[in-house]
Amino acid sequence: MSITAPQLQTILDEIASIAESTTDKGRVADYIPELAGVNPDQFAMAVSRPGQSTLIAGDANTRFSIQSVSKVFTLALALGKVGDRLWQRVGREPSGQAFDSVILLEQEKGRPRNPFINAGAIVTTDTVLEGATPSETLGAILRFVRAAASDDEIHINDQVAQSEITTGHRNFAMAHYLLSHGNLVNAPEQTLGTYFHQCAIEMTCAQLANAGLFLVGGPEAPRLVSDDRIRRINALMMTCGHYDGSGDYAYRVGLPGKSGVGGGILTIVPNIASVAVWSPGLNRYGNSKLGTEAMQILAEKTGWSVF
Repeated sequence: MSITAPQLQTILDEIASIAESTTDKGRVADYIPELAGVNPDQFAMAVSRPGQSTLIAGDANTRFSIQSVSKVFTLALALGKVGDRLWQRVGREPSGQAFDSVILLEQEKGRPRNPFINAGAIVTTDTVLEGATPSETLGAILRFVRAAASDDEIHINDQVAQSEITTGHRNFAMAHYLLSHGNLVNAPEQTLGTYFHQCAIEMTCAQLANAGLFLVGGPEAPRLVSDDRIRRINALMMTCGHYDGSGDYAYRVGLPGKSGVGGGILTIVPNIASVAVWSPGLNRYGNSKLGTEAMQILAEKTGWSVF
């Protein structure tokens, strides 16, 4: 279904209006002190199509903590560094558990189920960190994200990172458990320090939509990874990108997406567009409530789906 820019802008404005009038906006991630005070009434959406201007609605120029959406970019870097050897350390299957669950990690002897749950993302960050310092690694991650977005004004919020370091006891437990099974190369403090700072990257909705263009594919999209890798990353976003809510998101939206507890969702419409939506209030899965609802409406109105 071909949609003109004015038609798409009208749809985005309608969705923003619906979001604004919705009374139940979910609950912010109050277990991270720096995120607990974020105003839950905010909503933003942006659509970036290769070779076209980015369309926005709502608070699309407000910066927010992308949190676990960053795992998409770190996964691309890890695959670029070690290729399919990464899958010796982390699986590719949905977890069916919360993002910070330790149950499967114990049952499966320290090999995380996929790279998007916290334990798997810690392994992915550890892979990128190997042979480098945390500052060098964070520099590489930021350079990749900035190149993807064609925007150098993307930074890490140190206050958010420190807030996560202070309260990230479960992540430290998982890192030590990974180490006990020989699945962590660097010291837990180094890997987690890098991981928390990676999650504390701040972006606007417009920047995030632009940054996702490298996963859209097609002749006009940025060429940061191979077509084969684009397909594989999108497959993992579809099956694992929303934790134990991945099946629900696939059912409602029908597109690969990656969420973060900062309220952001990056969704890819293969060969068409990269879509970012942000609303800080979360649903019971830890994914943006209004963001999920907005993406469902967008998919229905545009006909965008992989099915």
